[in-house]
Amino acid sequence: MMLSLYVPGDSWLHRLPAGWKLGGLCLAGLLVYFIHQPVWLTVVLALAAGLLWRSGAGWLRIWRQGRGLLFLILLLCAFMAIFDSPARAGGAALRVATVCMLGMAVTFTTRSGDLLRVVEQLLQPLQRRGWVDAGRVALAIGLVLRFVPEILRQYGELREAQQARGLKANALALLVPLIVRTLRRADEISDAIDARDSGGRQP
Repeated sequence: MMLSLYVPGDSWLHRLPAGWKLGGLCLAGLLVYFIHQPVWLTVVLALAAGLLWRSGAGWLRIWRQGRGLLFLILLLCAFMAIFDSPARAGGAALRVATVCMLGMAVTFTTRSGDLLRVVEQLLQPLQRRGWVDAGRVALAIGLVLRFVPEILRQYGELREAQQARGLKANALALLVPLIVRTLRRADEISDAIDARDSGGRQP
């Protein structure tokens, strides 16, 4: 069974409707790119960090879920510093980090089912025109939300197995079995979706 990022709690963030949180996340992600002053970007980042802390996930869980994102942000910052400018690289890193923190706060405080219902409702006008299948799109998003922590769990298991055998950290020896496990799990999920669709088409 795949894991969920949701952290049970009774904070005001948990009680806020999923639609409001999703809309607020989209709006914040848009507005943050209109802020250019480093001081204000730092303030916004601090506010996002405060919201993430209010999710009740705890810094250990936040670190486990966010360390991969941190690596990508640092990589982006280094790339932009080399090919653009250090100032623009720092601004981009602050913006991406802010949006990532807000996104984590939303996923930690919102059940995936609530988010998927909001997405499905938003897609209903497109479904009525025959452009998309709202249920399938919502299902795909739900699988992505659940698949990310599953990959992190698989990574942890492989790393612990290497350490138990006294092996040094080896990116290749870790990456290959992780990819194999991920592809195998993706095949299982694909088969489950096909079986679900076949069952739904039976008279």
